[in-house]
Amino acid sequence: MTPILCQDIRRNGDWSDAADSVALTYDGRFLRRKVLTSTGGLPFLVDLAQTTSLDHGDAFVLADGQMVHVVAADEDLLEVTGPDLPRIAWHIGNRHTPCQIEADRLVIQRDHVIAKMLAQIGAATREITASFRPEGGAYGHGRTHGHDHSHSHHASHDHDHADA
Repeated sequence: MTPILCQDIRRNGDWSDAADSVALTYDGRFLRRKVLTSTGGLPFLVDLAQTTSLDHGDAFVLADGQMVHVVAADEDLLEVTGPDLPRIAWHIGNRHTPCQIEADRLVIQRDHVIAKMLAQIGAATREITASFRPEGGAYGHGRTHGHDHSHSHHASHDHDHADA
């Protein structure tokens, strides 16, 4: 079966009536061109103008008008807890590590180096499997990238970075 072309997306809240869904990990939700297969078995070719960060709840708009709901897939993560979560969060952010921030815990991708650093500052970690929905960038939708802060910040970025 020839994949249906997809050259557009809709953000969460800007669409309705999905025909199907596709489950993608955090890393898998950062793409420009890739063939995907929906949970119902429909192949489609994503061919976006630029590399795009998608979130749980966004949708791919297929050339035939169908919408495919983006679902955050379960993946291997670390649950981080401790007596001083703001301080722990600062250390995670200082390493530009994507982080899901909740009232009583932080969630990050599994990384034994970061886990060791967290243990050294008094944090507890526990391996979990769950969907990963980290905080987006402060200057608009999506991910923060690298350490270069020399560019101007505005809501729509023209970055095509693969480091997250």
